[in-house]
Parts: sequence; structure tokens; C-alpha cells
Amino acid sequence: MGLGQTWSVALIGLLGHPVQVETHLQPGLPHFGLVGLPDASLGESKERVRAAVSSSGLAWPASRVTVNLSPADLPKSGSGFDLAIAVASLLAAGKIDGEVARQRVHLGELGLDGRIHPVRGILPAVAAAVAAGHPHVVVPEANADEARLVPGAVVYGAAHLGHLAQDYGADIPAARLRAIAVVPAPRSAPAPPRMPVVKDLVDVLGQGEARRGLEVAAAGGHHLYMVGPPGTGKTMLAARLPGLLPDLTDSEALEVTSVHSVAGTFDAAGGLLVRPPFEDPHHTATPASVVGGGSGLPRPGAASRAHRGVLFLDEAPEFSVRVLETLRQPLEEGQLVIHRARGVARFPARFQLVLAANPCPCGRSVGKGLDCTCTAMARRRYEARLSGPLRDRIDIRLEVPLVTRAELNAAAAPESTAVVAARVRGARERQRERLAGTGWATNAEVPGSWLRERTRRVGPAIAGRLDAELDRGRLSLRGLDRVLRVAWTLADLAERDQPTSTDVGEALALRMVGSHA
Repeated sequence: MGLGQTWSVALIGLLGHPVQVETHLQPGLPHFGLVGLPDASLGESKERVRAAVSSSGLAWPASRVTVNLSPADLPKSGSGFDLAIAVASLLAAGKIDGEVARQRVHLGELGLDGRIHPVRGILPAVAAAVAAGHPHVVVPEANADEARLVPGAVVYGAAHLGHLAQDYGADIPAARLRAIAVVPAPRSAPAPPRMPVVKDLVDVLGQGEARRGLEVAAAGGHHLYMVGPPGTGKTMLAARLPGLLPDLTDSEALEVTSVHSVAGTFDAAGGLLVRPPFEDPHHTATPASVVGGGSGLPRPGAASRAHRGVLFLDEAPEFSVRVLETLRQPLEEGQLVIHRARGVARFPARFQLVLAANPCPCGRSVGKGLDCTCTAMARRRYEARLSGPLRDRIDIRLEVPLVTRAELNAAAAPESTAVVAARVRGARERQRERLAGTGWATNAEVPGSWLRERTRRVGPAIAGRLDAELDRGRLSLRGLDRVLRVAWTLADLAERDQPTSTDVGEALALRMVGSHA
């Protein structure tokens, strides 16, 4: 009878939980049992582990094998437990020395030939292991660069179970070791250094008011809604917003990279993601693809992949109402909580939402609307697809009209992205200084109660004006808070210590376009 123990990590959302993998051998008919709340893909590890051990030149124990994943009430999913199960089984059978193996965390999927395949979510899994006091981590060789991005981690990259078992003292015939030495570890083609293409604002001709609204949105982290006929530059403006945003801080970069690691969209060749991400799903996207989902424990969708960046919904009224309404939670809380039968996953989703829409289904309801072919009912249905509660969560609303030839001829040379981004960085720095120690970094994150109290102290006349708008029913309480946030951002851009009545007036104007709330 033998007992082997080692460690692995279970991921639920981005939260990693250390899992002790225990293997128990006892006399009896050969049997391989796996307990501890595994899902279907993890249950299949029994066949992968048995074949991988045999392919590595080691005999699988001819006895009753029971593997327990502790804590047993924690859901476990995926093939990343294969390597830990194999190591624990070899420990129980006395095939390897357990002094070192027991202290290490093992992550990786096994092939039938013994190769160790890469898995998703290595970055948050290794970070969880280090935080739990297990800095020594064995990962697939193809994931080693990603694992080394975690501060404090001591990473061992392994390509084949046979090589790892030999390092742990296994007696493997030399001929078998030579045979498996030529088997390459699975590795994707190396990606070129990540150099994001920054689309420049100089490409946007005219649209002075829209450019101003875009700058304000970037400076304060505000949500943005643009309405205008086709061809006016709404998509161009949205695509240039990420270039105005400052680089992510170290903690933000680690958080964003962890999301993309779990989603399987991260390539460690360029290091941590330091630029704000940009996600622009097509209007046919399903709720699961946008907010996350899937069978078993859910995976992050576009909204989480846009964390600390921009989520752009072009032709927003064409999106499913279910997709649009599920965005209300992250717009308020900065995270997505997805419930499934096997557990609850939480993904960060503090993004800037940018919506673009035509004024009507045909897009020609501009001016007097003489060219519009839509019925009044069709226009109402089109506008109603963006519900009142969703619109109320948008800070800035812009009309993006057609640019005339006279405007083009009279317009000065447009400012470049670099010039506007410098002003945005200055405004962001002022916000960080003012909000130091609060846990908030941008005006868009500040709770309304804090803003209202501070505004009443520094500008009672401003508070009175907003109260009047609230009494007239032109603003909801949520709308009042969002006007205050934009007003503080306007003050930051102008390098003022507090908003003025002019800032509040401009914030109201940006809020009231096409709306009465």
C-alpha cells in the first residue's frame, strides 16, 4: 500500500485555489478511480495519465489506484491536472523520489506519448500558487515564458513526463530516454514582438465636437454613445480611443494578462499586456461570447477581455437585447458574475463601453429626414433596442453629423493622437493624485455619494444647478452622478482643482444629446 501527494491549482474564473493531489494504492483488481468533484474533461485524464506513464518507460501499478483532489467540494475542470495526477501516482508506486516532487506545483496536460502539452490560465494559476506559499512550479515547456512573468515564481519547464520522472530519480532505461529525447515539446510558432498599431486621430477629418467628446471619455474613463448617419466616422473615432489611453500599471497589466491567459488569447513572447485592450465583437455575437459562458465553469468573453480597455459595439441596436442588457452589471460593478450549475465564476470587466448607432434603420434620418424610408414604428423599435436603463449608464452622448465641404475647407489641421494622448495622461495623473488612497484611479470609478459631497463643499452653486435639473426630471440620480464625473474630468483636462459652472454646463450638454435623462 502506498500514498503519494503533490500540488496543482484549480481555476474558477481568475481565482486560483491550491489543490492537493493524493494517490492511494492498495491490493486488489486493477482499477483507476478519480474523486474530488472532477468534470468530464478531467475524468478523461485517467486514460491519458495511464498511457503517458507507460510511454515514458515506467510500469503502471497493477493495483487499485484512487486519486483524490482536495478540497473535495471545490469544482475542478480541464486537463491541467494530468501532470500532477501522474506525479502523485508515481510517488505512490515508489517510482520516483518524493522529497522534491511533494513540494512542487504541477500544471500541464499529458499526451498519450508522454509529452506535456500547454494549457490555458497558466499565469493566474502560477500567481495563485505563489500567493499560497508554493513558489516552485512545474509547467509545460511551451508555457514556461508565461509562468516566469509571475514575480516570485521559480519555474521549471518540462517537455516530457519521462524527463521529469528522471529528474525525480526514476529508473528509466537509457534506450527509452534516448527515444523520447527527440520528441519535440508542443509549442506554437513564436509570435513577433507585440507592437500595437496605433490609429491616429489625424485621419479623422472635421468632427470637432466628436473629437472633443472622445478626448473627455479617454481622460476620465467614461462610456460613450455616438449617433450619426453612415460614413461620418463613428467607427474611426472608436478605433482611435485605445491610442489615447495611457499604458496600464504593473498591477493592471498582470490582471489584464491573466484574463487573456484564461481565455487562451495570450502569447507570452511579448511579455505582459501593457496597452489597453480593444474588443469589437460583431453584432451577431451571442451572450456567451460577449459576457462569457460555456459548459461547466464559464470562460471570459469579450467584455472581460476588454478589461481596462475598450469594448466597442458598432451598430449597437443590431445586437441582441439579451447581450445589451447583460452589460448593465459590469457597467455598474466593474465585474461579471456568471452562475453555472458547477459553480460561480467572477471575471473583472472594468471597460469603457463605446456604442455607435445610426439614427434609424436606413441611416438617413438626418436633418429634416426627407430621405428616410423608415416608418415611425420602425424608428421607435430601433431606438427602443437600447433600453432606458442602459442609456442612463452612458456618460457621454455625441451626435456625429455629416461633414460638409465647407467645414473641411475651414477646418485647421487636426491634432494627432500623440498630442491628445499627452493631455489625457496629464488629466489621468491629476485624478490619481486626487484619488490616492481611495482605491479608485479615474473619475468614472468614483461613487456618486463621494462626488456629491465633495462638490457641495467646493462648489455649492454648482450643486444647486444640478439639483434644479434633478427637480425638473431632466436627470435621474444616476445621471446626476455621471454629469459630476464628466465635470471633474473637464476640470482635470483644463488643469483646474475643481469644476466650474462652465464645466458643469459642458458636461450637461454632453449628457443631454438626444436624451431627456
